[in-house]
Parts: sequence; structure tokens; C-alpha cells
Amino acid sequence: MITLAAGMKAPAFKGKDQNGNTVSLADYKGKKLVLYFYPEDDTPTCTVQACNLRDNYALLRKEGFEVVGVSPNDTESHKKFEEKFSLPFTLIADPNHKIINTYGVWGEKQLYGRKFMGLHRTTFLVDEKGVIQKVYLKPRNKQHAEDIVKFWKEMEQQQVKPTRKG
Repeated sequence: MITLAAGMKAPAFKGKDQNGNTVSLADYKGKKLVLYFYPEDDTPTCTVQACNLRDNYALLRKEGFEVVGVSPNDTESHKKFEEKFSLPFTLIADPNHKIINTYGVWGEKQLYGRKFMGLHRTTFLVDEKGVIQKVYLKPRNKQHAEDIVKFWKEMEQQQVKPTRKG
């Protein structure tokens, strides 16, 4: 399960997006990245999360974030999901779980008393240097974007402490 934590370098990845283009972590060097992993396209909870990020995309971009979603679905499924909900960001297909396993988000889950293997909804906030600054386990889907912006602003305020000159 998840072994990545804040302060660690984000693992490199490469995959195909909903348009068939190759996308990698290196494409986001020098940018802040919301890298979110979700179980399945066009399912209730995943759609709520994606639409929250969509509805707040202008805010996220204003704050300097790029957004990338990753799920086990294929590129065709991602394209339909993007079009149905007018998603303005990249969705990477990972049907072989290469990126998912690299980020440690695949593992045992439980639903209604039944145990099974699946993707754990997780978001990584990666800074301009490729360092993970925050890991959201089970993010609050209806206010995910707001939580991201609030965290980042608080983090930046703590880093910029005024010096007192006497």
C-alpha cells in the first residue's frame, strides 16, 4: 500500500492520455501538480471528484496547478469520461497498473463486508521541484480543490516568515 509521503521525490511515470498522447511527470517539471488517482471513470464518487476539480479548474490554474487524473481505465473510456463531463485536464490510462503500483495506491479494500483488491482514491500534491508536499488519502471529493488550495496557501505562508530587523 501507500509508502510515499510528503518530502519524498515523486516517482517518474509515463502513460497515454485520453487523446493517445504520451504524458510523463517530466512534462510538469517547474509546475505544481495535482496528481489524483481514482478507481473508475463515470462512477458516482469518481464523477463527483472529477467535477469538483473541473468546477474549480480556473482557481487551481490561477494558483499555478496542473491537474492529472490516473485510473485503470483505458484511453477510450477516459475520452468518453472527458467529453461527457467536459473535463479540462489530462486523464492517464493505466490498465496494467504500472503507475498505480509505482505510487502504491493499489491494495486490499472492503465494501459491505466484502474484501477485494482495488485502487485507493489518493491525491499527491507535487511541487515545482518534483517533491511530494501532501498526500490525500480518501480526499473529500465535494471540496477537494478547495482543500488543495487552502493547504498550499497555508504551506506557503509558513515558509515565508517575515524577518524582523531591529
